[in-house]
Amino acid sequence: MSNTVHNDTANHRFTLDVDGHIAFTQYRLSPGVITFVHTEVPKELGGRGIGSALARGALEQVRALGLKVVARCPFIAGFIAKNPEFNDLLQQPPA
Repeated sequence: MSNTVHNDTANHRFTLDVDGHIAFTQYRLSPGVITFVHTEVPKELGGRGIGSALARGALEQVRALGLKVVARCPFIAGFIAKNPEFNDLLQQPPA
């Protein structure tokens, strides 16, 4: 496994290719904000931490791009909840 997460901008998703299988997290982009909507890890890759590696790599790229995150995807929301070093990326709700 290369552990290299790629931003597939044409398909609006971050991908991680492992053993010929592709895990991905789908997103929508708007000015200054990325909304994660769905994450899939093939069953062949289950239990190996692939989803977490994908989420970490995607969020690190989002940070580098200076975007805020809306985590509509339960997996990404759960990952951020377990990894508070990414809390600063969350977009705050309007006051």
